[in-house]
Amino acid sequence: MNAIPLSFVPGEPAGSCGAVEDLSDAKWAALHGAANVVAALAGLEPEPITSQVRDFPALIGAAEPWRRELAARGIDEMAAVMEPGLAALLGVNARGADPRAAALALWQEFEQARAFLLTLLPTGGNVH
Repeated sequence: MNAIPLSFVPGEPAGSCGAVEDLSDAKWAALHGAANVVAALAGLEPEPITSQVRDFPALIGAAEPWRRELAARGIDEMAAVMEPGLAALLGVNARGADPRAAALALWQEFEQARAFLLTLLPTGGNVH
């Protein structure tokens, strides 16, 4: 049995966001919950959450449409990678094998993707 459900949003497969309105706090939080499990499997300490990361859905929701669209696609892509990756890591761990190297690689991919999404946040007076 998995600690994290394989679908990050009930009733939605990963990658189904599509609509900009789906930039929800719940989806963002679920993605980070999955990432925290990956970090733990990699043997990493929990990271402090910055206000930019915590408030991303609200901040990007006030941005220009093109930023919101890129963010929605990015979140879909992150979920599409995280879902099967986490399932595989949990399977490896359940069999008693060491998932740390693979978990670290997935964690680094998550961090890089999230860093890109954070660059989409408007700076200064660019918010609509």
